[in-house]
This record gives sequence, structure tokens and C-alpha cells, in this order.
Amino acid sequence: MIQRFVVTGTDTGVGKTVFSAALTGTLNGCYWKPVQSGLQGETDSETVSRLAGIPATRIIPEACRLRAPESPHLSAAIDGVRLDPAMLQPPDTGQPLVIEGAGGLLVPLTRSVVFADIFARWRFPAILCARTALGTINHTLLSLEAMRSRHIPILGVAFIGDAHADTESTIVEIGKVRHLGRLPYLDVLTPELLRRAFRDNFDLSILRGRSPQ
Repeated sequence: MIQRFVVTGTDTGVGKTVFSAALTGTLNGCYWKPVQSGLQGETDSETVSRLAGIPATRIIPEACRLRAPESPHLSAAIDGVRLDPAMLQPPDTGQPLVIEGAGGLLVPLTRSVVFADIFARWRFPAILCARTALGTINHTLLSLEAMRSRHIPILGVAFIGDAHADTESTIVEIGKVRHLGRLPYLDVLTPELLRRAFRDNFDLSILRGRSPQ
């Protein structure tokens, strides 16, 4: 079976795009960002293309590109675009596929549908990216509850940032979730250094075995 993962986060700016680039490169797979809000500067797809070390043809075009750097429901309204959740159908790539959501799980796609609802429909194993900084315990445990309430398969939590052993173990114990690894901040971000950091800090057998909890 072709591996397909959803990468989501506890909130925006947590580092899930860099994680997605590392995972896509490690799996030698494809990447898809269904909805991109904000087109100023480098988009998430462009960041992954730069960091994953894969051919540009492995970056699947977004289903919807919105100009304003806002939540998709608001960005679509500003652009005069009607977002139809039914149009978000994962592409058949024939290779491992990493799908990155927008912001956190409950970011609105429309006034009645959040991204977690889409992930629940797809039923792909989900990886929750969480900061290691102060406040992450609350945000991560709430995100896990939101995933479980919708029966989203959870592969585990990927921590991003400096090591905080107690914070990480507390989330794992209370959240009853697998610790996939921790991606440290890198002073210089290149495809080679990112791939090495990912390989050194994550159990690749879990990611390749795809065994959700």
C-alpha cells in the first residue's frame, strides 16, 4: 500500500512545513498542500521544493491558491472564491505522499468545515507537529482530543525545537501518544543538514511502517 500521511500542527508557524520537507525527502515521495493562503514570498510548496531534495515534479500543485495571508475561509472571502471541501481529493501519485494542512487542526476551511473534518474523511495516518516551548502541553493535548473525537488515525507527535524532556514525556504519557522524534532548530537550513537531522532524531522504521495509534 502506498504511504500517505497528513502533517498537521498545534497552531500556525510551528514548523510543520520544514518537517514536511524532511519527511518527503526521507520517503523520496511527493508533497501536496491542498490550500495555500498567502502568496507573498515563498509559499509552503516552494519551501518544500527547496528543502526536500526531490524533483520539482514531486510537488503537487495546490488545489486552491489564495492571496491574503489569512485563515482560508477569510482569505477565500477576500478573493471572492467559494471553497468547496468536496474538491479536496488527495492525488494518486503512485509514490509516498505527504499532505500538509494549514495552521492547526481547527483552522476553518469554510464557515462550517475545519481542516480536521477533511482529515477525518481521508482517514490517513496523521502526524501532529508541536513546539517544545512553554504552552505546548495544553495545545498538543487539546489537538489530540480534537483528532480522537473525529476518529483521525494518529501516527504520533513530532516535536520541533530545543529539547524539553519533561514536556515531551508529559505529552506522551497524558496524551497516550507515540513520540516520533524531535527536530531541533538548525542554524543553517539546507537539504543535506535537514535530512541528516531528521535521520538522526526520528525512528524511520515507524514512519515507513505506518502503524497509527
